Amino acid sequence: MCALAMGPKRRRSAVAEKATRAPRSRTPRKWPSMAEVAAEAGVSSQTVSRVANNHDNVDATTRAKVLDAMQALGYRPNAAARALVTGKFGALGVVSFDVGAHGNARTLAAIADAAREAGFSVNFMGIRAQTEAAVQQAFRHLMLQSVDGIVLIESQMLDTPSLRLPPTMPIVVADGDTGHRYPNVDFDQARGTRSVVAHLLEMGHRTVHHVSGPRDSFAARRRAETWERTVVAAGAPLHPAIYGDWSAESGYLAGRTLAKIPDVTAVFAANDQMALGVLRAMHEAGREVPAEVSVAGFDDVPEARFFQPPLTTVHQDFDVVGRHCVTLLLEQIERRANGPHRLAVEPTLVVRASTAPPPA
Repeated sequence: MCALAMGPKRRRSAVAEKATRAPRSRTPRKWPSMAEVAAEAGVSSQTVSRVANNHDNVDATTRAKVLDAMQALGYRPNAAARALVTGKFGALGVVSFDVGAHGNARTLAAIADAAREAGFSVNFMGIRAQTEAAVQQAFRHLMLQSVDGIVLIESQMLDTPSLRLPPTMPIVVADGDTGHRYPNVDFDQARGTRSVVAHLLEMGHRTVHHVSGPRDSFAARRRAETWERTVVAAGAPLHPAIYGDWSAESGYLAGRTLAKIPDVTAVFAANDQMALGVLRAMHEAGREVPAEVSVAGFDDVPEARFFQPPLTTVHQDFDVVGRHCVTLLLEQIERRANGPHRLAVEPTLVVRASTAPPPA
């Protein structure tokens, strides 16, 4: 009786003990080794190392076999170990305020293409707050990710004299003004603006009205300043600029104001989206473009030639800017930075059907 009575108790104790026993720790996932990749590809570990470190002394067929084996096994190169061998982590960082903007998105895509061709990946950090603290935090985050250099697409104005970026990190600034403290790539905004304003004045327009981008934008400031200088130099009447925010809606609101002024015969908008809004406002007001009012933009977005009418604008090749950024960055990384401190890419005027001489 005693043995039978104790049996169930013992069984319950064993179950309770099992239920309260601490769970076993899971074994960390074991990533495949370089030797396993070598065995899979049928090559030596030294060959795998050369492929992982992007050396060029491996023929294309062997490289393809090794890359296929890496992908099949899920091999992950050790970035720290690779840096000890090559002196590089194989990654570039990009910091940008607004990746949704046409120019920033195109520049980022070009940077990614050029980096990939050079054997680098790209780590992107987008920031919303237009402050120095936000930029510095983004730089710290990218440095923790072990990047070899960073491109700052600085489309908004910062207090550049007080902006302190890591002194040992290779840096290139695109679309910004760094007080010439860092290598810089940008369009010749003044040249592009002069070309479009001069085009309108030479057609016989008495003056040119301007829809500017936001006041905290480098590009908008340069374009507005050059528009003003060009109009004044031509001896034409100067009217205050109307400020927008790069959006078609802000251009539409500015266009509604301008459409009410009979003397307005030429409008230069600081980008194509705002020019699109101006076109819509003029159409709604019954002012025909270009028979009564000429409208021009800036950027030459892919849709500009399909506006109604097709838009006269200034073409900017953002692919060239992005590739120049990578070139200047690699020159710093490889300690051969002896080129120009600042590269200005020349824009070109594209004349389409939205501009014409003023009505007689």
